[in-house]
Amino acid sequence: MKKIILSVFALSLVGCAELQQVVNQLPTQQGISQFEIASGLKEALNNGIDKQVVKLTALDGFYKNEMVKILLPDELKKVDKTLRDIGMGKLADEGLKVINRAAEDAVKESTPIFVDAIKGMSFTDAKNILLGDERSATTYLQNSTSTALYGKFNPVIKNSFSKVGADKVWTNIITKYNSIPLVKKVNPDLTDYTTNKAMEGVFKMIAVEEKNIRTNLASRTSDLLKRVFSLQDKK
Repeated sequence: MKKIILSVFALSLVGCAELQQVVNQLPTQQGISQFEIASGLKEALNNGIDKQVVKLTALDGFYKNEMVKILLPDELKKVDKTLRDIGMGKLADEGLKVINRAAEDAVKESTPIFVDAIKGMSFTDAKNILLGDERSATTYLQNSTSTALYGKFNPVIKNSFSKVGADKVWTNIITKYNSIPLVKKVNPDLTDYTTNKAMEGVFKMIAVEEKNIRTNLASRTSDLLKRVFSLQDKK
């Protein structure tokens, strides 16, 4: 499935007539063709998905990655503390884990949205991405996909809660907490919270790879990346 997604991603980028106009406008140096410039952009974006976003779909891709691990919202921190104080730390730990499991599951099913973002890229967008700052590709994807991602992620998160058992775990947690005398009852919207945090994690990992390619010569792991991104080094 991942290979199919990346193949469509590549075709949509290289085959785009607008992108061909972009490469005609970009600064060039002897020995670098327009096709190579377009291919270099494709490879860099593919790396962001293949090397970083896909990691989030693995078991513990969120839960054991401190950069993106989803912690409890402020409203539930008191729930967590109270449960631990009364000897229910294991249940509290499970509640945190299943939130992250749902995010891992959702990202796995939602990656194709980025294909649509690339198809909608204008020639100005593409030029700005190559010659922009260390987060320009990430910023473009964030600005152009956030609404669509939320619309796709939210129902997937909701279904994932059921799939990984998060709904039952948190129903149990909230019920037990709300039954404690004198506590202020809570009814958090964990689907909305987890959706936003999952999106935040995706963009954070894309930014990691983009920065590596732009600022760390050793991260340009192919001759094509080295040649094409030398253009942005000289901008």
